[in-house]
Amino acid sequence: MKYIIVGLGNFGSSLGMALTSQGHEVIAIDSNMQKVEAYKEVISHTVCMDATDEYTVTGLPIIDTDIVVVAIGEDQGANVMATALFKTLKARRLISRSINPLHQKVLQAIGVDDLILPEKEAADRWAKRLSLRYFVDSFELTDHFSIVELSIPNTLIGKTVDDLQLKQKFNIRLLSTMRYEYYEDSFGRTQRKPSIEGLAEPEQVLQDKDVLIIYGANKHINQFLRSVGVKIQ
Repeated sequence: MKYIIVGLGNFGSSLGMALTSQGHEVIAIDSNMQKVEAYKEVISHTVCMDATDEYTVTGLPIIDTDIVVVAIGEDQGANVMATALFKTLKARRLISRSINPLHQKVLQAIGVDDLILPEKEAADRWAKRLSLRYFVDSFELTDHFSIVELSIPNTLIGKTVDDLQLKQKFNIRLLSTMRYEYYEDSFGRTQRKPSIEGLAEPEQVLQDKDVLIIYGANKHINQFLRSVGVKIQ
């Protein structure tokens, strides 16, 4: 996949390096040449430019980019201006860093697809979330074990929990399933909240739009994902 990351602070640089190490193409931009030079060997492409300048930003391959992440954290004004500019230029999926509740509301009003709260969420977690097609979220219990949320792959729709044989084949467990309920926020924009279905039962039939909550060793979860056709770097 191809990403544009705006801002090479601690979060933006960590995210750029994590995605690059997973084999993705990353264009990281910053107005500080020292930062651009510092990361040119560990991020696919680094470019020195002002992300609030429409003339220079239009030269980026925005149409061919899967996800744009505005990671500017120190300057809220620049963050908002850059986010609005990429929204105007029709970024396919636009994610922006939120600094505080008011800033979050402004970004929601602009129409971002997702918000990052980097003080609470690690860059490597977002790298995983952005790079897997079916990945929704995760909670790492240790360096080797996680609880992950996965949008149900098409090949599993209509199967029962028992059909999957997750414990026998992969040594992982399906803890539960959930669905997202959608509602309109105070800006009239669609938001979502999770609805947990309860503990997974062997006879439960998996349905379209289910989100699977799986526990196990990371290597075993990856084996399961590969078995259902999910590509993993």
